[in-house]
Amino acid sequence: MSEHDNYSEQDIATVTLTLDNDETVECAILTIYEVDGHKYIALLPLNEEGESEDGDVYLYRFIDTNPNEPELENILDDDEYEIAADAFDEWMDEQEFEELASDE
Repeated sequence: MSEHDNYSEQDIATVTLTLDNDETVECAILTIYEVDGHKYIALLPLNEEGESEDGDVYLYRFIDTNPNEPELENILDDDEYEIAADAFDEWMDEQEFEELASDE
């Protein structure tokens, strides 16, 4: 993770990822969450205008042993990825429920 911006209510926290092909992608941080003692981060890729194009979400293992420079790791194990993805889906469902409840 090479860049992390603090955010206010108008801004979104972002990170810049460098992919294996050396392409850089700006991503919004959706959430950092914990499952079975491991932390994960969900990132939403953004285009040049700061908007999501295709709705894909990237999930990574989040390691924060150094608070000034947390690290992201690929989730290589299929079972671990499924656990992380299921927990993210539950988080998304909670967000939708809270949004519906606040609209009433």
